[in-house]
Amino acid sequence: MRPVTVLAFAVALGLGPALAQTTGSINPARAQTPRPEARPAAPGFDGFLRTLWPMAQARGISRQTFDLAFQGVTPDPSIVALTRKQSEFTAPIWSYLNSAVGGGRISRGREMLEAHASVLAQAESRYGVPKEIILGIWGMETNYGSFKGDKDVIRSLATLANIRYRGDFFRDELLTALELIEKGHVERSELRGSWAGAMGHTQFMPSSYMKYAVDHTGDGHADIWTSSSDAIASTANYLKGYGWTPGLPWGIEVVVPDGFDHNLYRASFSSFRSAGVRRADGGSLPSSGEARLFYPAGHTGPALLLTANFDVIKKYNSSDAYALAVGHLGDRIVGRPALQGDWPVKAPRLDKAGITDVQLRLKGLGLYNHDADGRIGTGTREAVRQYQLRVGLLADGYPTPALLTRMKAPR
Repeated sequence: MRPVTVLAFAVALGLGPALAQTTGSINPARAQTPRPEARPAAPGFDGFLRTLWPMAQARGISRQTFDLAFQGVTPDPSIVALTRKQSEFTAPIWSYLNSAVGGGRISRGREMLEAHASVLAQAESRYGVPKEIILGIWGMETNYGSFKGDKDVIRSLATLANIRYRGDFFRDELLTALELIEKGHVERSELRGSWAGAMGHTQFMPSSYMKYAVDHTGDGHADIWTSSSDAIASTANYLKGYGWTPGLPWGIEVVVPDGFDHNLYRASFSSFRSAGVRRADGGSLPSSGEARLFYPAGHTGPALLLTANFDVIKKYNSSDAYALAVGHLGDRIVGRPALQGDWPVKAPRLDKAGITDVQLRLKGLGLYNHDADGRIGTGTREAVRQYQLRVGLLADGYPTPALLTRMKAPR
């Protein structure tokens, strides 16, 4: 359901997290299967609209609505460049987190917690999603509604659909946006949002609105654009829809003992406890539930146990950095401590070319079957971890210059 967040773009440009969200509710299963590079469509924009009309008509869109939606619309020349500026995968994760969980976002989140205590409590009770997670997403997406995006959503989606960015994903979102107008959910003039078509307080894509938007206020309209109450309830409903487990933390910072057997990767909390893993804050690990061990920046940095709820957050944005920021921001809003582990800020890091080299070598070993895009995502981390286990290295899943050197060495 998530859009492409303004925060990602703003961090990339050094503008700070408030302007960086634009990947809100893009379901990675739908949006990331095709190769993500944009490619021009042969018929041109007018030809694209001609091919779009029969599809819109089949969805019940009237010619009047179609013509109204595209009146005066031309491709946005700034959009393609923005597709290449998703900072979650390129900035050092500690820089991203410092920017995302900073700049007054914690203190403002606490103000929102007090101001919207009633609706947050109602949403938590009804959908089982903790208030701090809802606030974490709201804060990350639009800085609690302070910047929801100012682009014409129809123009943005049409531009992305025309260049076939991420296959047919944005074409389908464009058709759904037309349905929003046809069915009276929103006026054409009100469709403003991110460059990727994300809308409202928590940046829903049109398809997410159709499936998860909630009229919490009972006024007959699920208004994610101007009603914070509707947006809060809709966000909780979205996370519930993707399988949020009530009572299970999203993740816990831990201390991993020396000599830990990294073959223990995904297991019960009790298994990690028996292996000597302990909470960094001195508390007790949950008595039930399962988690996996995660080193965001390798074993010399912080370590966390992540649960299935972390993966639910990633349904909003598939970046590990984004999901970590949402969870950590929420924790800080409700008074939990900052991450205690030191980030390896002075350690050598691979550049994009180096990460791509690692990915290609992992492909050659049959461990990686995704694009060699120079980005450290879930697939890359798991492939690196498998390689490290194979050659007897500490399996933290993090590619480094030393790892690349090892991979290049004669066997």
